[in-house]
Amino acid sequence: MNEQAKDALAKVPAVTLGFWVIKILATTFGETMGDTVSMSWLGETTASAGQSGLNGYLVGTALFGTVLALLVAAQIRARHFHPLLYWATIIASTTAGTTLADFATRSLGIGYPGGSTLLLGMVLASLFVWHRALGSISVSTVHEPRAELYYWLTITFSQTLGTALGDWVADGTLGYLGAAVIFGGLLALVAAAYFWSSIDRVALFWAAFILTRPLGAVVGDFLDKPVAHGGLELSRPIASLVLAGAILVLILFVPQRAERRAAAG
Repeated sequence: MNEQAKDALAKVPAVTLGFWVIKILATTFGETMGDTVSMSWLGETTASAGQSGLNGYLVGTALFGTVLALLVAAQIRARHFHPLLYWATIIASTTAGTTLADFATRSLGIGYPGGSTLLLGMVLASLFVWHRALGSISVSTVHEPRAELYYWLTITFSQTLGTALGDWVADGTLGYLGAAVIFGGLLALVAAAYFWSSIDRVALFWAAFILTRPLGAVVGDFLDKPVAHGGLELSRPIASLVLAGAILVLILFVPQRAERRAAAG
């Protein structure tokens, strides 16, 4: 591809079926890997536990947040779309979102309703400010630094919201599998609206993007949570390793092309 053709492309992938499959696997990996670090390695800390010392969720957020900041900086400095860099940044955002949501809902003691409401407000505020500043929140505009900053900020907020929302629904009578059916069904409705309605495509994209995170959260929890709590109690590190391998294979072998830029004006 010549340089002129490359300059007509955004720095994010085109939204295809492969994109959504990798995104759901990445969010599931984010849940298992975030829990591996903040719970298995650092130790879970809740507001009611009265534990002293390091807060596993807060330390995990700092670690993943640092990696995320470095990857976002690399993504902004890159001249063109690089699949491995892009998906590494997505994974960093979803692991940081996992630990940050757990810190807000468990360590701060505001619970799932409070955390979900707060984070939903942050997602909507980010989208609103982005639209006011640049006139569009379409992924086809993500090819210059300001748009990229808004894009990654919104994505991180949405990943954090999805974790809290998934945990909230799964914590009720539905359990992990029931919650997965709910979020999977909502995603199917968004897909149906895309194919058979005139609803704004940008709004549908962000609705689907947000919903994939709680789906990944409840699937990840189903894999690694104790049997007594409705999970399979698989090893978190092993589950994370298997998911990481599947993501890498898909990135390497599923065609990855950049989204075309929106027409000027």
